[in-house]
Amino acid sequence: MKTNKAIIFDLDGVIVDTAKYHFIAWKKIAADLGVKFTIEDNEQLKGVSRIQSLEKILEMGSKKLSQEEKDQLLKAKNEHYLSLISNMDESEILPGISKLLDDLDAEKIPYALGSASKNAKRILNTLGLIHRFKGIVDGTHVTKAKPDPEVFLIASEMLQYHPLNCIVIEDSVAGIQAANSVGMTSIGIGDKKVLFEADFILENTSFLDLNFIKKI
Repeated sequence: MKTNKAIIFDLDGVIVDTAKYHFIAWKKIAADLGVKFTIEDNEQLKGVSRIQSLEKILEMGSKKLSQEEKDQLLKAKNEHYLSLISNMDESEILPGISKLLDDLDAEKIPYALGSASKNAKRILNTLGLIHRFKGIVDGTHVTKAKPDPEVFLIASEMLQYHPLNCIVIEDSVAGIQAANSVGMTSIGIGDKKVLFEADFILENTSFLDLNFIKKI
């Protein structure tokens, strides 16, 4: 394992803001169930799997469904979400990310993706970024959702870097906890009151650049 640093990016809220599309799709599912679902509620779904997200919504509304009914809702949510993201383009890449990837390439600092999304490859392809990542770990590769560190450990293996030499960039509490649990350096993107467990916290991706990475 190499001893210099490698980067593992989350996708939603770090590379691109797909959270808004997830919110729209989940809000429709919740409305169909008669469950009130707010933007604040949506924060609880960040970084967790689709199945766990549905379970949280059902819990919010004290609803119980059969597995068949759950499967139908999961399919409906994903189809709605895919229709929403089908029109995405490079303009939706978050501020500073394209330049950061260019600078990491120039410095030969490797990076991978570690995301709970089963649509990660589709999104990266839509954004024209899929060829840039040395490894892509998504929801199809893992059996345990964040805060379990499985997704990041697989990414570190792909990069051939020890976990202690990996820097994780995340916007969710579950993702930060997953990184911290295996000794990876965590950078939280978002509200410091929410992501206080992160080693470093930046308000948004525009503050994330090569100089900041090098200082870690």
